[in-house]
Amino acid sequence: MNAYTNSGSKDTRSGFGAGLLELGRTNPNVIGLCADLTGSLKMNAFRDEFPDRFYQVGIAEANMMGIAAGLTIGGKIPFTGTFANFSTGRVYDQIRQSIAYSGKNVKICASHSGLTLGEDGATHQILEDLGLMKMLPGMTVINTCDFNQTKAATLAIADYEGPVYLRFGRPKVPNFTAEDQKFEIGKAVILTEGSDVTIAATGHLVWQALEAAQALASEGISAEVINFHTIKPLDEEALLNSIGKTGCLVSAEEHQKFGGLGESLAGVLSQKQPTPQEYVAVNDSFGESGKPADLLVKYGLDAKNIVAAAKRALERK
Repeated sequence: MNAYTNSGSKDTRSGFGAGLLELGRTNPNVIGLCADLTGSLKMNAFRDEFPDRFYQVGIAEANMMGIAAGLTIGGKIPFTGTFANFSTGRVYDQIRQSIAYSGKNVKICASHSGLTLGEDGATHQILEDLGLMKMLPGMTVINTCDFNQTKAATLAIADYEGPVYLRFGRPKVPNFTAEDQKFEIGKAVILTEGSDVTIAATGHLVWQALEAAQALASEGISAEVINFHTIKPLDEEALLNSIGKTGCLVSAEEHQKFGGLGESLAGVLSQKQPTPQEYVAVNDSFGESGKPADLLVKYGLDAKNIVAAAKRALERK
């Protein structure tokens, strides 16, 4: 049986909102900025309690990044909030030039990422953001799996000096990690230990990976599931230790196959321990409108597809 229990489904963006409110009460340097999506980013409570530390910049995402960069010069810790598509693709130049280049202490917080944005469709379902952000020198990239972890990550990045991209989502998903967890940037979490195949997952697909491991166990296959919540810096030690036991890998992410977690893992393995690897990711296509759960199935990102990938990886050992 899966050792992790779904304590009730919650949206990860609400975890961000809860974390930001707690930061507002404990750290007077935390500033909130939003690009006309305060409700969608769950920043309402922070805005209402700390109106003098919240800036509604309107539909002007590029300007928001510039303002955030400027605020850091005075010692403030700005948290920007908008959809992942608008947090990265629309403002990549501003992030590169004004934030990453000079290592500004800006926290770029992005909701509505991946296919599970759902009905808003392909133009909003950015599937390239992890790749865009991890390529920027000095940028830390985090992709959380549930409400509790998103809240913990929000608290943790306030104490980290340097630019961070924090990615989370819109739909309600199983909330299964510990409420009192300590979030360690760059430290992957082994959720289940196994000996036959490693499943390295991130974001919403972590729960799918746990369900896949349970299905594999019923067939006598022992899967080790690792939550790579931090894409950069990558926990190479956790990967190599696991592969040393299992000898094959499945990477699972709600992102393009190109540029995401899977490619980062493959880069490590190609240099240090060549290993059979199967990808569970979007295969070079845009998304479409639909219900989040249906889209995960159609694009091959659900537990059933992780099981199939694990069996393919096992055949290649």
